[in-house]
Amino acid sequence: MADYHFVYKDVEGTSTQWDDIQRRLGNLPAKPEPFKPPAFAPKVDADEQPKTKEWLDEREPEELEELEDDLDDDRFLEQYRKMRLAELRDAAKAARFGSIVPITGSDFVREVSQAPSDVWVVVFLYKDGIPECGLLQTCLEELATRYPATKFVKIISTDCIPNYPDRNVPTVLVYNNSAVKGTHVGLQKFGGRKCTPESVALALCHSDPVLNDGHGGGDSSRDNVMEGVRKKFIEKVVAQHESREEYDSD
Repeated sequence: MADYHFVYKDVEGTSTQWDDIQRRLGNLPAKPEPFKPPAFAPKVDADEQPKTKEWLDEREPEELEELEDDLDDDRFLEQYRKMRLAELRDAAKAARFGSIVPITGSDFVREVSQAPSDVWVVVFLYKDGIPECGLLQTCLEELATRYPATKFVKIISTDCIPNYPDRNVPTVLVYNNSAVKGTHVGLQKFGGRKCTPESVALALCHSDPVLNDGHGGGDSSRDNVMEGVRKKFIEKVVAQHESREEYDSD
């Protein structure tokens, strides 16, 4: 006669009343905690993150370029992507310059004549020891900082043009697209010895959009210069008025 043995296995984590009594008496180890699987949390790929304005603001220009075909279904985000990309490009362009760079005769072709066609170059010809050169350089240094998308360079006059007469310095040459667009000899066009950054800016932008701060192009540079001159004029008038009132009160 066959002998059959059955082994009954209860649900994991359960125990008999006898086992519970033995555990209370310390004769059996504590009952293990029942197994609980971790809560389901779907893995989110970086490329699958929801794309918002804030998300686009954190992307580099190369990443924004790659998103060109990914935002076709969202017109707003696609327009924002293009706007953000344009802002980053303008910022990179504006950061190219920002000061007057000294050059030598051997640098002239590379730094001036071969400058990119969209860059205006202001060339300052000077001689040390001539007061007018110092006055104009101070004005140009401020303009170089104010309009970092315009390239400013300075070169000793005779290093640029052999035997260039000292009576003609300071001289400013304006270049664009490998051609001379303007020539300013002396300080007369800039307001003489009373020249200011604003008067120099007005003379430079009289017929061409020479000065550019990187946030606009074309005629906007002349508009920005004029607006700056108006603000300076108002500030000067207000300062003079306050000075007179203070003098009268004394």
